[in-house]
Amino acid sequence: MQMFSSSRKVEPAAPMAPTPPPPAPTPAKTEPAPNGATEVNRGGTLSSGVSIKGSVKFQKELTLDCEVEGEINSQGRLTVGRQAKIKGNIKTRSVIVDGTVNGNITAGERCELRAGCTVNGDIEAPRLVVDEAASLIGSAKIATQKQPPA
Repeated sequence: MQMFSSSRKVEPAAPMAPTPPPPAPTPAKTEPAPNGATEVNRGGTLSSGVSIKGSVKFQKELTLDCEVEGEINSQGRLTVGRQAKIKGNIKTRSVIVDGTVNGNITAGERCELRAGCTVNGDIEAPRLVVDEAASLIGSAKIATQKQPPA
């Protein structure tokens, strides 16, 4: 007994619609602030080849792998990439440094210096994590915020 008949009618396949390309990564949305600062409204990345002179402000999360000359302020999380060269003070909730920072770092929660990074300045944070091959030329003040007496 034959399972498949050779007399079966074969219909041509319907043409397939072209698949749309995947959406490109969404870049950080930046807007000039009234005081001339650059503001980033949501998480994003500023990659190598970008150069910023002036202050940078962002809300949630930002990765910098570029050159910045100026102050960086946020209540969010900052990652300083391997190619980054920051010349100015950093004040954020949390910061991870892989590149070079020439300035003071003040973190409300945590500061992490990873292998290969260089920080020329003072650090103040309640928690400080320093990899063995990180370079810190300055001082570190590790202190939790004082609680008011009960």
